[in-house]
Amino acid sequence: MGTRIRRLHRWFSVAFTVTVVVTFVALAQEDPIVWVSYVPLFPLLLLLLSGLYLFALPYLRRRRTAPDAR
Repeated sequence: MGTRIRRLHRWFSVAFTVTVVVTFVALAQEDPIVWVSYVPLFPLLLLLLSGLYLFALPYLRRRRTAPDAR
């Protein structure tokens, strides 16, 4: 599962980068469409969620494999 999330996280970063570039191009036009500036937020949310999971993964594994302290 961790490998899949890591791979998805990489693809989310590619999607985020593409949407940021598209947003810069769209907002540089003479009559910019303002709602385009919100397009990168969805890939950013996906990056946040997958990044938080990947950050917590070592701690979750350690907790699962740790012997009882009782």
